[in-house]
Amino acid sequence: MSPRHVLILGGTTEARELAAALTKHPGVRVTTSLAGRVSRPGAVEGDVRVGGFGGAEGLADWLRAEQVDTVVDATHPFAESITANAARAATATGVPAVVLRRPGWRPGPEDRWHEVASLDEAAALLPSLARRVFLTTGRLGLAAFAHLTDLHFVVRSVDPPEPPMPPHTEVLLARGPFTTADECALLREHRIDVLVTKDSGGEATSAKLTAARELALPVVVVRRPPLPDGVDAVPGVAGVLERLGLARDCH
Repeated sequence: MSPRHVLILGGTTEARELAAALTKHPGVRVTTSLAGRVSRPGAVEGDVRVGGFGGAEGLADWLRAEQVDTVVDATHPFAESITANAARAATATGVPAVVLRRPGWRPGPEDRWHEVASLDEAAALLPSLARRVFLTTGRLGLAAFAHLTDLHFVVRSVDPPEPPMPPHTEVLLARGPFTTADECALLREHRIDVLVTKDSGGEATSAKLTAARELALPVVVVRRPPLPDGVDAVPGVAGVLERLGLARDCH
């Protein structure tokens, strides 16, 4: 009997944790697909493939050719097109699909959040809030802020960003997790007066929100895009294992 083949659409901490958990089951073959946007992805257990599939049709062809039994979409909450393609490919092939999403962040009573629906909305709001911006929305969305010539940006990303980007930009190359003390020091050192972030959720990069709260700084939070119709999310690795009927085997 051939092993059960699980395809993980990865790139997140949860994807790596799920791959590690699944490889402990002798009857499961695990393949993690990475988009290749980060030059130094963390180590992943099981098989790994890098690069796109060629849209929903290409992914559907791959699911058939590789005899995939389950797809787990564990991509970043803002990987909207990949999630849409995965949903369409799963429907086209009849392969069961699960979306693994860490819960989003929620503001506390002392937070000064401004929630927006897109990077463009965030950019439109910034001139009314501050002059020195800590931008932590990833390296691929800087074009939305490139026209803001009067603001100073400190941009943090894992890999160097590509233009277009705002003319007054400092780039900090770093990978989380970060501590609250480090984030407070960074905000003070660069005299930041507003933080811009996507609602990525999780603890690896949440310290910046705590630091902003402690320093009473406003935070512009880009909300997550909605999931495709008929798709719901499981918040953790344990929930995915339960969906796959493997929870009882875990120790």
